[in-house]
Amino acid sequence: MLINIVLIPALLGLIALVIPWKKIRRGLLITGGITHAIIIACLAVYPKSPVASGAWIGLDSAGLLFLSITSILFLAVSVYTTGYLGREGDRKVLDSVEGFLFRNEPEAIFIACLLFFLASMSLVCISHDMGLLWVAVEATTLASAPLISFHRHHRSLEATWKYLLICSVGIALALLGNYFLAYAGHGKIHLRFDDLISGATSLDHAWLKASFLMLLVGYGTKMGLAPMHTWLPDAHSEAPSMVSALLSGALLNCAFLGIFRAHCVLTAAGLGRFSGELLVFFGMLSMAVAAAFLIRQTDYKRMLAYSSIEHMGILSLGVGIGGLAGTGAMLHAVNHSLAKGMLFLVSSHLLFIYGTKKAGDVRHALKKTPLTGVLWLVGFLAITGAPPFGLFLSEITILKGILDSGRWAVAVGYLLILAIIFIAMARIVLPMAFGLPERETSSAPPVKDYREPVWLAGPAIALAAAVLAMGLYIPAFVWKFIGQAAFIAGGN
Repeated sequence: MLINIVLIPALLGLIALVIPWKKIRRGLLITGGITHAIIIACLAVYPKSPVASGAWIGLDSAGLLFLSITSILFLAVSVYTTGYLGREGDRKVLDSVEGFLFRNEPEAIFIACLLFFLASMSLVCISHDMGLLWVAVEATTLASAPLISFHRHHRSLEATWKYLLICSVGIALALLGNYFLAYAGHGKIHLRFDDLISGATSLDHAWLKASFLMLLVGYGTKMGLAPMHTWLPDAHSEAPSMVSALLSGALLNCAFLGIFRAHCVLTAAGLGRFSGELLVFFGMLSMAVAAAFLIRQTDYKRMLAYSSIEHMGILSLGVGIGGLAGTGAMLHAVNHSLAKGMLFLVSSHLLFIYGTKKAGDVRHALKKTPLTGVLWLVGFLAITGAPPFGLFLSEITILKGILDSGRWAVAVGYLLILAIIFIAMARIVLPMAFGLPERETSSAPPVKDYREPVWLAGPAIALAAAVLAMGLYIPAFVWKFIGQAAFIAGGN
């Protein structure tokens, strides 16, 4: 049954919460990632078997595409996390939650919340009811908040509260959007996605527009669209790196899926131009804001966070333009998740080696930790859209779609912002890889062996190879998922 992709990780999370053995808990995490990936592979190979299980859940091409991204990234993160927790095992982390039901150590809560996070993101992808999708998106917030505050540092705690507060306001607006959407149907159309699409022409246009505005701002807050993005740089930079990888590569996609489904409804109702123009505006604004903050950025994890805001803007822009650009946006979602997940995992080893997130204190990484330095450079080239990586292909596809639509001013702005971001990130990344060390940082950990452990190198190399492969050759089944997903919203 389709619901098993939610129930299995949730059950494993409950088991991890109560058992006292660390190795078994970590094994449960990897088991959850492998099991989830196997189920998704079966759904991709046999898509007609478990299409739906009840009226509220189902799996269309868009849901399967984002579910596959989530599964691949979580599998890589689960392997990385087992090694990370082993390295952090001697570190005493104070648990400030008094009187917790199981009085368990932070690692148990951390692994359990990772599995709950996977379950809630899976529920977002299979939700075919706008109300259930709202519940699932809120569940991702509750499951991921303890992950951000894992180290109990005052900055991570501040980032967690900021994340909870801002995203709660956003999700409240999304709930209001669902109320408006229900009212647009005058109680005659259910909030199930298929019902909304089939009955879109009978929806009240004024209430439908108001609904989309609320859903765009609400889910846009969770997606990291400017100017609702203010929680994202803090949460991504203060969370453990594997959590940052999931937040950027999977969670933001889930919020984007909520906006995408709302846009599909308006397109079916003949209001695609209205919703599309809003998506184009917020997409360009997000890219511009990200570029402005990247120009003088000094923290390399915050650099990656602002890069995520940029790429969420690109997704919004592509879907808003529609046609070929919409197809490119779906391809871009895949490429961004792979590249950004890899970069956050690599940044973890840089932080461990140099003991700082300040880019100016990280120098000559290619000599000090060669594989990490190479992966860092590869990730930079991939995430900035350099050939032959997948993001180059998806960004070019979006550009071609913009030009085909006759939006020359948008195309010029798009290229200009991409160029600024490339230069800004190059000024940060290249000295980190090639620059001579100016001084030894006092906060650097007392380690002498800088060789990358297998649990770090394996997932990072696999993700880097995947994003490279997506730029060289895209398998037919991937094109099929992407094309079908984009077609729902008028893609080509």
